[in-house]
Amino acid sequence: MIKKLKIGTRGSSLALKYAEIAKDEIKQSGVEVEIIKITTKGDLVLDRRTSEIGGKGEFIKNIEKELIDKNIDIAVHSLKDVPSNETKGLRTECFLKRNDPQEVLVNKENLTLDRIKKNSVVGTSSLRREFQLKRLRPDLKFKLIRGNIDTRIKKLDEDQYDAIILAKAGLVALSLENRISEIFECKRIVPPAGQGTIVLQSREEDDRVNRILSKINHFETSIEAKIERKILTALEGDCNTAAGIYANVRGKNVNIVAELFSSDGDKKFTYKDECKIEESLEIAKKAGDDLKKQFEMEK
Repeated sequence: MIKKLKIGTRGSSLALKYAEIAKDEIKQSGVEVEIIKITTKGDLVLDRRTSEIGGKGEFIKNIEKELIDKNIDIAVHSLKDVPSNETKGLRTECFLKRNDPQEVLVNKENLTLDRIKKNSVVGTSSLRREFQLKRLRPDLKFKLIRGNIDTRIKKLDEDQYDAIILAKAGLVALSLENRISEIFECKRIVPPAGQGTIVLQSREEDDRVNRILSKINHFETSIEAKIERKILTALEGDCNTAAGIYANVRGKNVNIVAELFSSDGDKKFTYKDECKIEESLEIAKKAGDDLKKQFEMEK
């Protein structure tokens, strides 16, 4: 019987919910699990874009340090918070079944995007979301919003914003579906790489933990995650990269759509393809290279 495993997570309501999901999956292997809350810089600095405080890696650095120092055995992350370059000594090879990756609009009047008032102020910290929505509604104004889901909805209810855009998965996990005003199909607003995916990170040399994680890895989700991260890596992408990347496994095939915006959002470069699962990583590299080439040609 393996000793009780400690899994580390951020302390937000959503992060703890995801940690509970991971805990339940691991316990099916007959292992007891304890959840450890860890504060990250990304949770503390809320008045600037993520790119201005060191990148999306700031949401996981402290957790990774605890993992490297062996104070925890497993780290639980939202995959979209994990940089595409692996941290030395750690591995991200276990992906739980993907939640809905779609984006949603939230506003007090429960109006769809085409019905919210002209020049509405939309809260987002994502340049990708801003550029995507501008193409659908050029009149919209955008204002920085940071914080967990509860904080953002509270700011919306206090009329600091007319609307906000969030990931559907987070609202569903917190039983806040009733706040959704509109759901955007992934082909209309392409989500970021990894959206809706919970990833469990471990130490490379920890064979006993890695054996447990291999048993709960969801195959289709792992394929989608690796494709999306491969494209992001080829783009040399980080939190400054305004890119939507989405892979969807259907049977033995994978549909891939990726889009990259110029730094001012005026230009959009797109790649779409469908391929066999076994060729998907090669196609993902091609997609990233193609987008990067289009981007650099327009500079």
